[in-house]
Amino acid sequence: MQGHGILLANMSSVPDPNAGSSVSLVRQLGVMSAAALVVSNMIGTGIFTTSGFLAGDLGSPGLVLEIWVLGAIVALAGAFCYSELGVNFPSSGGEYVYLTRAYGLTWGFMSGWVSFFAGFSAPIAAASLAFTEYLAYFFPTLQQENAPVVLDTGFLTVHLGPAQLVAASVITAFTILNCVGLSRSATVQNVLTATKLAVVLVFIVFGLAVGTGDWSHFSQVTERTSSTSLPSQVAISLFWVYFGYSGWNAATYIAEELRQPHRTLPIALAVGTALVALIYVGLNVVFIYGTDLGSMKGVVAVGSLAASTLFGPEISGIFSLLMAIAILSTVNAMVTIGPRVYYAMARNGAFFSFAKQVSPRFRTPMAAIVCQGVCSVLMTLTPFPQLVVYIGFSLTFFTVLAVASLFLFRRQATWQRLPVVSFAWPLIPLVFVLVGVWMIIYGIMLQPAVSAVAIFTIAAGAAVYHLAVKGRYTLPNA
Repeated sequence: MQGHGILLANMSSVPDPNAGSSVSLVRQLGVMSAAALVVSNMIGTGIFTTSGFLAGDLGSPGLVLEIWVLGAIVALAGAFCYSELGVNFPSSGGEYVYLTRAYGLTWGFMSGWVSFFAGFSAPIAAASLAFTEYLAYFFPTLQQENAPVVLDTGFLTVHLGPAQLVAASVITAFTILNCVGLSRSATVQNVLTATKLAVVLVFIVFGLAVGTGDWSHFSQVTERTSSTSLPSQVAISLFWVYFGYSGWNAATYIAEELRQPHRTLPIALAVGTALVALIYVGLNVVFIYGTDLGSMKGVVAVGSLAASTLFGPEISGIFSLLMAIAILSTVNAMVTIGPRVYYAMARNGAFFSFAKQVSPRFRTPMAAIVCQGVCSVLMTLTPFPQLVVYIGFSLTFFTVLAVASLFLFRRQATWQRLPVVSFAWPLIPLVFVLVGVWMIIYGIMLQPAVSAVAIFTIAAGAAVYHLAVKGRYTLPNA
């Protein structure tokens, strides 16, 4: 909560294009605030939605828990590597800065281009659809599988029904809220984030303390819904886990606002990621304790399912509503943060000029907010599982490139090397890169349609850069 609150407050200093000069950012965030930002960004849609799909794909309670631990280890390795990158490039922007410096202007632009589609618009759509699944506890017609209009092109599937309409309405509401002023959005965000963290902690504590679960569920395997071999399936399932852990690099986006970034950034990323890993494993223990794996298979609103068996229908309804509200915090956070990324890029000529236009009345990047909202609404027509793989594939590709850039930067004599990354060099970055490459290869082999869309998005970014942006793009400040 604290991290989002501070982040949103600082973003209120978006400069007015009519003003004579821009307002510079201030280094005012310490370890606690930066770690809180990581935690609040990471705990989002993924943990409330993915375990049901992992149950069907893996078929074993032990494997479900182990893959969340594996995801935590890889995310922590990535966090350490991003810490070193952030210390050497203590300016906001994350991958946009690192890839531009490492591989050139085209790759920097492409990272921002993909952020628009896979980094923010698609996750906003996925979170809004997850919100409808939790509301379906009260209104079953909101389940995505009940969509009256289904168009299967043989390549991708399109759904249109009550779930998509409600999800689109949620996106529209938060888009309007963010257009008319940041202070209002910040207030709503603080309330939603506090609710999210409280729901997660209360659910874990009360689920294990007073819930009517069964520890025998941990020894009960179920028939897998996937015909893919387990080693290959783990690579695909990691896309779901990565979706849950996305946000581990959040503090790098506000590196310009951290006090002593060489110390603050590594600690914040490590502490935040480790804390979230513990919470995620705890939540999955409660999910499995409350519900056998066979009943979880393919369920999006797995939290509602577990709550119903742990607490009964009356209490589970309360938890379902609170989890739905918790997911809204993810929607609002991404609706708020995304346009600021495009705004920063547009100021460097690395994105379309409309993204840097600021409303004179509301002091918000309104055009960027609206454009993102329209894209997110359109993406709600895509089924939730396809969105998750699309997001995971696209973001994994660029985080792998960012971590791999360490092998280039460490050749520089002036490069600051962090001890945690230097330990057993190059073990930590190599683990992250190899796992990411393994996922990408199996993603292409086993999910060719969704992977093709992700690859097309990346390639389109390169084409747009060379056709419409090249020559207007400057290097981000180091």
